[in-house]
Amino acid sequence: MEWLYCDFHIHTTWSDGDLSIKDVVQLYGEAGFDVIAITDHILDSKSLLQANKAYGNHCSIEKKDFIHYQRELWNVARYAWEAYKMLVIPGIELTNDTSKYHILALDNKEYISPDLGVEDILNEIKAQGGISIACHPYIRNHSGEAPSEYLWTNQDRFALKFDAWEVANRDDLFNVVGLKKFNYIANSDFHQVKHLRSWKTLLRCSRNTEAVKQAIRTNEAVALFLYRGGSLK
Repeated sequence: MEWLYCDFHIHTTWSDGDLSIKDVVQLYGEAGFDVIAITDHILDSKSLLQANKAYGNHCSIEKKDFIHYQRELWNVARYAWEAYKMLVIPGIELTNDTSKYHILALDNKEYISPDLGVEDILNEIKAQGGISIACHPYIRNHSGEAPSEYLWTNQDRFALKFDAWEVANRDDLFNVVGLKKFNYIANSDFHQVKHLRSWKTLLRCSRNTEAVKQAIRTNEAVALFLYRGGSLK
């Protein structure tokens, strides 16, 4: 088995990212990454209403558009494999800013509402055969915020219900996650090209979706690396 360069937290123009899905694939493919997950936002109802009023357009995948989002991901995934031998895993970031929890779902098959409670979201991700990740659970230096503070405040309740927690997000390292010895991964929380240079994950497993998901779950051959540019190959 090989070590795979991975990033599991990426946003595109489907929500609040700067690049289209295909542009993201080309950026990561040219850099030499092996596995990425596209995880655009689905906002809770109250936050979406506030965002629409404030910005005049939505920064979230709406339920009626979800199938179109997934179809584009499937199509681009084929291109990514043919062009770069890079695996693209479909995903979403369930973004509940009202109750302060953000949850990544990787390889989910159907729409999931972020208006659900945390346990219901996790049960739904599991039922769909997906992976659940608690993202940026602690205070981020670049924003001074903790968007998932509810998850961290209730860590004893949720710790083992997530498949992994982000121990690093963009340029932030969350020592508190490492000290708890939770299953971990590191991600860029990519929105702009400059975010490519950030913490990432190394997994030792086969280059297919099921093997990657199992590697995250077992967390036995996982490492962090700080990508600072250039080709990885």
